Amino acid sequence: MRAMSAVGDRFSQAEAMARENPELAVAVALVVLIAVAAGAVVLRSRRTPGVRFRRLLADEDEITVLMHPNPDPDAMSAAVGVASLAAQVDVDATVQYPGQIRHQENRAFRTVLDLELEPIEHVSDLAAESVVLVDHNEPRGFAGADGVLPTAVVDHHPGDGAGESFTDVRTDYGATASVVAEYFQDNDAVPVPSDKHASETASALTLSTDTATGLLYGILADTKHLTVGASEPDFAAAAYLYPGVDQDRLDRIANPAVDAEVLEVKARAIAGRRIEGSFGVADVGGVNNVDAIPQAADELIQLEGVSAVVVIGERDGTVHLSGRSRDDRVHMGNAIAAVLDDVDNGNGGGHSRMGGGTIQPNVDPTGEGKPETVDRDALADGLFRAMAGDV
Repeated sequence: MRAMSAVGDRFSQAEAMARENPELAVAVALVVLIAVAAGAVVLRSRRTPGVRFRRLLADEDEITVLMHPNPDPDAMSAAVGVASLAAQVDVDATVQYPGQIRHQENRAFRTVLDLELEPIEHVSDLAAESVVLVDHNEPRGFAGADGVLPTAVVDHHPGDGAGESFTDVRTDYGATASVVAEYFQDNDAVPVPSDKHASETASALTLSTDTATGLLYGILADTKHLTVGASEPDFAAAAYLYPGVDQDRLDRIANPAVDAEVLEVKARAIAGRRIEGSFGVADVGGVNNVDAIPQAADELIQLEGVSAVVVIGERDGTVHLSGRSRDDRVHMGNAIAAVLDDVDNGNGGGHSRMGGGTIQPNVDPTGEGKPETVDRDALADGLFRAMAGDV
């Protein structure tokens, strides 16, 4: 009773003081509000990106997880990871992509993990209004892509794209799969070993064997088995994923049958390479499988004495370029972009170690003329100058 009386007395004194000094009362109230707001900001900043992303997903009824055109293992694994996290917070997720899945490694990845991926050609094909971009930060590759405002963006490539509610672009990471793996770890998800069921983990959130296997391979594929462009978080993510990985399926993805055309294109690149100093350019001519071009670049960069290389090929009138660099003087993405910026219908870019681009054919709108051809010798000369820094 005495305590209650004392509290009442203090309240009465505070009330009297407020009546006598209204300015002081207002100032105190403002200080309290600012302190509360600051506390809320600090609390929010302490939430990890993975927790914030999970809460964002939980507020949606359904989402589209959108990959870049012709998705690779990093894109596919990151997308499937996001879809898995969404499903565990009762959100319907559909993984979609423009283009095709052609590379034998990519096809094996999809088949071995039995992934459900839907192709799209037009913005109206999107399964949900809420779109999460993975492994790219600006929608592209389908009609109406410019009109898509993504809800969230999860990526490791440089760019100006952003999500309306969430953006997590980590250019210092070697793979988007590492970022998504961290999301699971941020939410205390337990990797499920291949010989166990999720129910045996006694965890609210889990990381399935399929998802763990896919994410690990996504990291390995985008970092050349953790040897190129890998950062400490990539190694940490791989270690976190390892207990849930199915070794047999990982091996089946990593060692698919090689397409006969890929071998032929590699042979043409090696035989027809043009070398200047430690830089190489190879024109492999026409191809049916454009994914053979980057594989030929992977082969050439292994040659002794070659530190940077670009392979050029053509399919249906479109010229494709794929470059690799292990030379600290050559930022391959910038080199290809610099050359294609001066070419009509040219577009290119990429990372310091890996880049690519395309040159679309110039077509007469009347339909009477033939598509203009690209001077491939001049293109090769420009690439050599760009690799040498003369641009």
